[in-house]
Amino acid sequence: MPTQGTNAQQKYFSSNSTFMDTIAKKTSIGSNFAQIAWVVNDIVVAERFFREAMGIGNFSKAEIIRLKEFEATYYGEPCDGESLVSIAYSGGTFIELIQPLSGRSIFQDYIDKNPAGGVHHIAYSIPVANLDKVISEMANKGTPVITSVNHPIATIVFFDTSKDIGVFTEVMGITEEGEKAVQKMKTGKI
Repeated sequence: MPTQGTNAQQKYFSSNSTFMDTIAKKTSIGSNFAQIAWVVNDIVVAERFFREAMGIGNFSKAEIIRLKEFEATYYGEPCDGESLVSIAYSGGTFIELIQPLSGRSIFQDYIDKNPAGGVHHIAYSIPVANLDKVISEMANKGTPVITSVNHPIATIVFFDTSKDIGVFTEVMGITEEGEKAVQKMKTGKI
């Protein structure tokens, strides 16, 4: 005989649940899951862990990303954050490591609140032509853009979905140039 579940389970999975409401009202993101990202204190230590413990050794050379160079925003204001970033491709998913270095950013905020680091965001990839529609759909659900980045390979936006799923959500609107770069990364040529 099926059980009703605990009160907590019933509340969590009820139609009144914010999480369930968010899932029920689908967006144009679709099932284009692309990446999981960790914010870390030391990118070298993190890469070593993934290489030795998980067998993932194809990380790109870590690069300093200066967000102001990409017209980035941080809660609607210009963003001056700088981070060291490295990416690997494994099992059909990109793994991104981000070590905040200076300035204001959602990455620095995360490491300030979580000194050990951890999973910061998941990311979905869509054509850049669909990005405005996704931004509008998410805003209509009460989840506005908190950070944006205009990179040549993608227009990137972050939404604060941490109350619903425990992490931020990134949506990458991939440009034509970006599609080529993604294919190179998948084959290890970057």
